[in-house]
Amino acid sequence: MPKVDLDLVKMIMNRNDIDTRKVASIMEELKEELQREAEVEKPPPVKKQFVILVSDPEKILDKKDLTGWVVQIPEEESPALTQRKIIESCYDYNSSPKGSHLPAETIGEACEMVSAKFFKERKIWIKTKEPILLITTDNQIPKEPL
Repeated sequence: MPKVDLDLVKMIMNRNDIDTRKVASIMEELKEELQREAEVEKPPPVKKQFVILVSDPEKILDKKDLTGWVVQIPEEESPALTQRKIIESCYDYNSSPKGSHLPAETIGEACEMVSAKFFKERKIWIKTKEPILLITTDNQIPKEPL
């Protein structure tokens, strides 16, 4: 709802010949309501962590070119629940009118086609709609320059 300047409200009430005491009473009530609204605390934002879902149909990670998607989940959540949340969001999407015409059948299709509102309900945020490449490393820095 758009915010309206209190001076504008006061001017319009005076223009319509409303009693000055009534205008003052209404203005005081509006100011009190604005103060109450400002005092209401918003919940703190959800802290998030990044997770990469790796496409590994053969279950072999060593020396393979793999693709995946970058996903954000709440910090306190287990990354093991990520795939299930995507699947549940996909079920919701597929039961919607748009999803019934063009259903998502894979995780990749879900990341590309399913709108963010379905994921947001389950507190999951897809950061890359297109799959990205995963590069494996041995996590060592050589002593000699390459």
